Amino acid sequence: MRALRLPPSAFQTRKPPRAGRPAWKCAEEYKRWLRRLPCVACHTLGDRTNPIVAAHVDHAGGKGAGTKVADRHCIPLCDHCHQEQHRDGWRTFEKKLPMQDATVVATAFWQQWPGRAAWERDLAEQACAMRGAL
Repeated sequence: MRALRLPPSAFQTRKPPRAGRPAWKCAEEYKRWLRRLPCVACHTLGDRTNPIVAAHVDHAGGKGAGTKVADRHCIPLCDHCHQEQHRDGWRTFEKKLPMQDATVVATAFWQQWPGRAAWERDLAEQACAMRGAL
């Protein structure tokens, strides 16, 4: 009977390099735009000690193990409110938000973003180019 030979990769403990986030999840310009807005929870303007961050609304969907939801599901929060959200969880924190629903707030910001149409057009063009390359 022959012994089974395992490849060297079977003994590696390192994870393979990540492929990165798919294009449909990435909207860096949108997050940059959000960071120029006041905090949606406390209405403060960001500064060096308490900057505005683009906080991902985790329960908006499309999140897997070790991944973030798409950037379109972000809301502007000051760092203090963002830390509070992490500490208390979305269910408790949402009570402070307009409409008490972070997904509705995130959708409203996404719809208001001046760069949305161009971003969606670019994404569609990338998808067409990928299909043509296959």
